[in-house]
Amino acid sequence: MSDDPPTPPVAIPDDLCETLEDCTPTQLREAAKYAEKLAELRERDERLDAGDGSGAAGPGSDGRPAAVPTKASITTKTINENQYYYWQWREGDEIHSKYHGPVHGGE
Repeated sequence: MSDDPPTPPVAIPDDLCETLEDCTPTQLREAAKYAEKLAELRERDERLDAGDGSGAAGPGSDGRPAAVPTKASITTKTINENQYYYWQWREGDEIHSKYHGPVHGGE
């Protein structure tokens, strides 16, 4: 590893770079984890807004299968250290889920 500080990417605003430069290594690692999760959320939202239907078949601009009501929302479930998106909604006292697709890869 070089003794020189890394060059910030051009796409990162200067004020963010300055803030990151003042952080401890622990804060930087936590910021990186947060940024990764935020990027995943925004990418998912973009896919849903585009209506590409990743992981779901059927009609609707949001890729929602016919069996999933419009009131359903997307949730993330972790199974065996892997994350998956599920449509989830309530009918009376029961909560229903339907598989949507993987969070990482295979999309």
